[in-house]
Amino acid sequence: MKRVTLSHGSGGRLMHDLIKGLFIKELKNPFLSKLDDGACLNIGREKILFTTDSYVVNPIFFAGGDIGSLSIYGTVNDLSVCGARPLFISVGLIIEDGLEMKILERVTKSIKTATRLAKVNVVTGDMKVVEKGMCDKIFINTSGVGRRLENFNLSLDNVRTGDQIIISGSIGRHGVSILSSREGFEFDNKVKSDCAPLNGLLSRMGGLSGEIRFMRDPTRGGLATTLNEFVEGRRFGIVIDEGEIPVSGPVKSVCELLGFDPLYMANEGRVVIIVSKKASKKALSLLKNHPQGKGARIIGEIVNGYKGKVCLKTETGGLRLLKMLASEQLPRIC
Repeated sequence: MKRVTLSHGSGGRLMHDLIKGLFIKELKNPFLSKLDDGACLNIGREKILFTTDSYVVNPIFFAGGDIGSLSIYGTVNDLSVCGARPLFISVGLIIEDGLEMKILERVTKSIKTATRLAKVNVVTGDMKVVEKGMCDKIFINTSGVGRRLENFNLSLDNVRTGDQIIISGSIGRHGVSILSSREGFEFDNKVKSDCAPLNGLLSRMGGLSGEIRFMRDPTRGGLATTLNEFVEGRRFGIVIDEGEIPVSGPVKSVCELLGFDPLYMANEGRVVIIVSKKASKKALSLLKNHPQGKGARIIGEIVNGYKGKVCLKTETGGLRLLKMLASEQLPRIC
């Protein structure tokens, strides 16, 4: 008998197969089938972006963030990478019987701080309490509504050979932060999650809206899995340069020590942007002039060869095929 496993929530191949083989198959409609981070809905003359997400991170507090701020930033980011200005958030809480009130207060205050930083409002919500052992302390579901920014037409159908790929900063920090907090590892250089809202950073890209092809935040499954989502079923490939991918020394050290690959580690404050070659340097400059984008790099390009594949040019001169994350590298990271 087939059963759902933790690997089905990894953001990798098993999750994608489940989504397409069950949810898309049974619930198929033009909005859902795009598999974007949010749905663009035409309401009168307005183009409204709508998204939803659930957060079950363990532990609920970690270096650089917590489940409260993560739930707000994650939803804000999903709207932002769809080319929207985030406006309104709903928050649904599932709380385990016996949770200390001071923990709930701390999470709520974190949500408050996050909404102020991201300039959004929590406008509705819900709370349920379940028996002890029926959930792990607290789970949060958030939905978000935003207004589509003018002139943004983000679609993988717009991608062209020669387009450049930009990452907004160093990768793997969120995954390493969760791992360190969960296992109680003590390293000389503590790695903090990159958990942060992207709307302020991406608002700078409005002047290049016609040159921005597509954007996505590389969360579960990391950078490598996100790039594979770009090329799946497409008539183009991606080649990235290992030497250009920003990975901090502490993240690299932890991954080498524990046998993880930074390319597959989760991020919660990074964006991958596909932009036309002629506008790539301007886009990079705009990102670098924002505190969250100082570490931005052009890491690769869209190519006519290697259709449907992502290839990594290694620092030793070889070429490595990067596949989508197959199974669970680290569960419950968001």
